[in-house]
Amino acid sequence: MTSKKEKVNPSTGGIAPLRNITILNELLLHTINRAAHLPGIVTFSGPSGFGKSTAVASVAAKYGATYVEVRSVWTKKAFLEAVLLQLGIQPAKTISAMTDQVSEELALSQRPLLIDEADNLVDRNLVELVRDIYEQSKAPIVLIGEEALPQKLRRWERFHGRVLRWAQAVPANMEDGRILAKHFVPAITIKDDLLEQIVNDAHGSVRRIVTNLDRIYDEAAGHEWAEVGLKEWGKRPLHSATPPQARRF
Repeated sequence: MTSKKEKVNPSTGGIAPLRNITILNELLLHTINRAAHLPGIVTFSGPSGFGKSTAVASVAAKYGATYVEVRSVWTKKAFLEAVLLQLGIQPAKTISAMTDQVSEELALSQRPLLIDEADNLVDRNLVELVRDIYEQSKAPIVLIGEEALPQKLRRWERFHGRVLRWAQAVPANMEDGRILAKHFVPAITIKDDLLEQIVNDAHGSVRRIVTNLDRIYDEAAGHEWAEVGLKEWGKRPLHSATPPQARRF
């Protein structure tokens, strides 16, 4: 057992095959193979921490998709430059010309365009720009964002009406918990009673589960545990969705 002082990343490497990766993979495949008369924009939404960005990274690599993560300060120019960078194209000087560059390349290649942090498209008034790119290219476009993204997009009826599917990320369950445990702490057996508490406390968040798995790994390394359950864990705290109460001094 590796001691805490000698701790190294125990992950098995790669991306854990969680359910949300399967959902996004099927969503993109359906969009790529849609009939010609059907729209090609889809959304994938859910709360922060559900593993959406990890799913996007996995699916983007599988399909050779163009991937951008929208920043909260981006302008139209910054967004288009980021897409063109991913496409390997030198940006033109004007927004109109850059829009044509993106649209023409996607029209020729039909590479899917995956846009993460898509809520920022709404906040930065970039939604119509994405619709322009879709109308000129007809390439599959996936918007990935927070739980309320579909409702936010209702403000743009012309965009909203071109959405083929509204897919939602699912909360992490025990199946995902077991996959994450085998992936991130393969040298330790985490008993179901402790793993169930971790999953329940996470309220669906993959990020919180992984945080607790790392905490358990540290503790198990220090005590040279080969397996750990609620009995071994005892009253040690776990990270949960509930923040600590304000202290009084």
